[in-house]
Amino acid sequence: MSPHTLGPRRRTASPRPAGTALDARRPARLVVAGFLAAAVLGTLLLMLPVSSADGTWTAPLPALFTATSAVCVTGLTVVDTAVHWSIVGDVVILLLIQVGGLGVMTLATLLGMLVSDRLGLRMGLTVLSERRGEGLGDLRRVILGILRTALAVEAVIALVLAVRFHLSYDMHPGRAAWFGVFHAVSAFNNAGFGLRSDNLMSYATDPLVIWPIAAAIVVGGLGFPVLLELRRQLAGRYETAGARRMISVHTRLTLATYGVLMVVGIVAFVLLEWTNQRTIGGWPVIDKLTGAGFHGITVRTAGFNTLDIAQMRTQSWLVSDVLMFIGGGSAGTAGGIKVTTFALLAVLIWSEVRGEAKVHVMRRSVAPDVQRQAVTVALLSVGLVFAATLALSIITEYSLDQILFEVISAFGTVGLTTGITPSLPGEAQALVILLMYIGRLGPITLATSLALRTVHRHYDYPEDRVVVG
Repeated sequence: MSPHTLGPRRRTASPRPAGTALDARRPARLVVAGFLAAAVLGTLLLMLPVSSADGTWTAPLPALFTATSAVCVTGLTVVDTAVHWSIVGDVVILLLIQVGGLGVMTLATLLGMLVSDRLGLRMGLTVLSERRGEGLGDLRRVILGILRTALAVEAVIALVLAVRFHLSYDMHPGRAAWFGVFHAVSAFNNAGFGLRSDNLMSYATDPLVIWPIAAAIVVGGLGFPVLLELRRQLAGRYETAGARRMISVHTRLTLATYGVLMVVGIVAFVLLEWTNQRTIGGWPVIDKLTGAGFHGITVRTAGFNTLDIAQMRTQSWLVSDVLMFIGGGSAGTAGGIKVTTFALLAVLIWSEVRGEAKVHVMRRSVAPDVQRQAVTVALLSVGLVFAATLALSIITEYSLDQILFEVISAFGTVGLTTGITPSLPGEAQALVILLMYIGRLGPITLATSLALRTVHRHYDYPEDRVVVG
């Protein structure tokens, strides 16, 4: 009798060498702990009287909500950012956005390199004192590369915005520079915080404000691995003569899916809101295209709004829900389940419909474990959104479409709102805080742990068929 047809035996796992998968999970735990510490510190700073415009203490819950929203680069608020916070509070929020955005981009990139074994399983993030030479050098180059890229993009966008604010809106040069820097950092990190009570609605038809911010959103949302590869391609840094054509599948898949979803979103909002007199219905044609076009970009996880979300049609909310849930590129400042996860699921379904035994994308085979990771991340995210929506529908009296929009906005770290966030009861706001935190770190740490956690059986069970459908 074949050993594969025997009854169940004791499950055993292959020996794990010291310092491999078990140690490799430490970086993910450090990410979670680090962001929690940043949120707590930000909360304490925002509670101080010096951080509020009226010089009084801020209650713990609004301070925690704002700090978590900033460090998770979400943008949801329960107090008016332009009115409640002083310049000190605004600076704290800006620093939290920068730390949160660059922290996720850096650590997600390093964790991705860990999974692909580019840095080795003993990543220097947890053993810097023990690592010397090439591994530490790779870490340093990656981190410096991310910082240089982020600061360069933010500086260019800040300069463009500052000049525009000064020349066209009669802002004092110092105030114009501050507005430029704040919105540039918020845009690149896909945070969505603004310094006006109406966010960007005052600039909805100004292309010299809207499109630079949109450009920063896209660059930050693509992810550093994509930016790094594109920069090397443009700079002519090829290892072989034909390297220009050898862009990785990850980069091509990210660019293609991001671009398609962006076009679909823009076209959908143009069509759905074209005659809506409460949003863009009464605007000139060019302004309609600008307003709907910007919303199609910012809804991907940036969270700036040039339109009154509460006045949009419910069909537009539904399209926004889908785009917010998908999000942007991996190892970037965007949230959501990521465009590569969505693309892999689409390819997996297409391959199954066609009856293909293997899944192929861009002339490459997709490993079964990667397919399982994509399905797991997506389904767990769907389950979390469902559970949170059900919980909020029990706690509050708002309509289901409003609650679903708010939940996905928090989970996708978007920051757009139908206007119900400030009026949510305390327990509902606490749930939204948890959603922002899980949405920012959950997909990253989950995908990494799934990729690193591989248990090999020394036996198998008899195969059987389960009826599907």
